[in-house]
Amino acid sequence: MSREFDGAMWRKSSRSLNGNAECVEVAVTARSVGLRDSKDQGGPILVLDTQSWVAFVGAVKRRGLRP
Repeated sequence: MSREFDGAMWRKSSRSLNGNAECVEVAVTARSVGLRDSKDQGGPILVLDTQSWVAFVGAVKRRGLRP
């Protein structure tokens, strides 16, 4: 786990149901945004700089995720 996210507040979508095992959690620090699998909280973290995170969220809002 990245030391940058030690003690970070992780959150997941309010649309995520309690029994849903397919969730992604997000944590924001001063420098970056981390994404992890909610089932494997000690596992790897995908780290994005804030500019990349904003671009990603904007793209999803505009047109959704398409292959």
